Amino acid sequence: MIGCNGGGSREADRNWRIFLWFRVLFSARFYYPVMAVLFLDLGLTATQYTLLNVAWAAASLLSDIPAGVLADRIGRKPLLVAAGCFMVAEMAILCVAPRNGGLVLFLFCLLNRILSGLAEGAASGADEAIVFDSLAESGREGEWSRVMEQLTRWQSTAFLVVMLLGGAVYAPASVNAVLSMLRIPLHLDQATTLRFPLILTLLSAAGVLLLALNFREPERHQPHSLEDPEGHRATSALGAFAFTMQAGRWLLGNPTALFVVCAGFVLDCVVRLFLVFSTSYFRMIEIPEIAFGVLGAAMGGIGLLISPWIRRMVTTRSIGSNFAFMTAVVLVGLVGVALHPPYWGLVFGYLLWGAMTMIGFSVSTYLNQLVDSHHRATVLSFKGVTINLAYAGISLLFAWALHLVPGSDAQAQLGHAFGFLPFWFLLTCGILFFAFRKHLALLAVRRDQTGQ
Repeated sequence: MIGCNGGGSREADRNWRIFLWFRVLFSARFYYPVMAVLFLDLGLTATQYTLLNVAWAAASLLSDIPAGVLADRIGRKPLLVAAGCFMVAEMAILCVAPRNGGLVLFLFCLLNRILSGLAEGAASGADEAIVFDSLAESGREGEWSRVMEQLTRWQSTAFLVVMLLGGAVYAPASVNAVLSMLRIPLHLDQATTLRFPLILTLLSAAGVLLLALNFREPERHQPHSLEDPEGHRATSALGAFAFTMQAGRWLLGNPTALFVVCAGFVLDCVVRLFLVFSTSYFRMIEIPEIAFGVLGAAMGGIGLLISPWIRRMVTTRSIGSNFAFMTAVVLVGLVGVALHPPYWGLVFGYLLWGAMTMIGFSVSTYLNQLVDSHHRATVLSFKGVTINLAYAGISLLFAWALHLVPGSDAQAQLGHAFGFLPFWFLLTCGILFFAFRKHLALLAVRRDQTGQ
């Protein structure tokens, strides 16, 4: 049951429900299980595919903070509607992209990746902010941890479905087997079935847009202003820059919130890097490839198991102790991955996936408790940008580590390069501890369910 009803609580409950569905459908990308293969089967080269990922990262990074500023200044709902429009457009373009279309295909896919990055940037921070503001309006800020617990469970369930269904509809053999079972006289080839995950994601995108249109912008004590205190319009470049600097100064002046952001990207980037190479790790520990899809889907089930425990952890223990625990979990996982023992090395992969769930849950909960409403989306955007920048940085370092490993066997190089991650993680955690050593007393304070 969501919250308690009555008065302003009804709108909070409504936004709560819409937010859960919005996040689930926004992340329901049915082509993720076969993403690299899909783009190559469309006719792209490996180099072109790499360039597309760079374009996505650039679009997301460049739009994240401006979108957060606009969400704080003109409202969250317009940014969420824009995110829905971007997602519909990106998927429609990819659905009609010409297979083996040479330069035209590449341009279609490039536009798809740019729009996907813009959708990610537009939604970043605004979706959480509109729900937290709704809860705060009716004095229910302490229920945010329940929102995150439910979201973790919902997304974990959706991840299971997306991984299994997306991979199944992409494969002609599985699609034709279902058609035969239903006695439908059709036989489809790869050229046809490769569009099925895209069509399913387009349907998800339409759902995202409809949900965005149904959010209700909560009233705030001081309405969204189009001008800052100095009189600059927020929609102007100068006004947006001034507002961004104001939020940045607040973050730098709040050591607890700054620690949450910094600890978030220190932990997130190394775990995210491993997850990108998780299928290669499965192969390294001698897991048969036929099991990859099921193992990947099973990762989503971890969130279902641990989300109630994470909520209790966040609401009953201090920020410092929780991040210390997550640091220990990540370190054990990275050391295990570096050793990559056959078969049972799978335990370390799942340990890191669970750590990723804990990190996302904790960072979101703490930041929403700490940040005031008028800067919430902007500060959450700072979080997104720092995480993406940290991931880009460690990716470059990992590529350098791979380059230093002699030999041409990719799996062997990867196995040696994984050994770099625990040392890098210890170094960055040491720097983090040194930077915040004067604020350990603040981090030892427990933040209860009211966020006070």
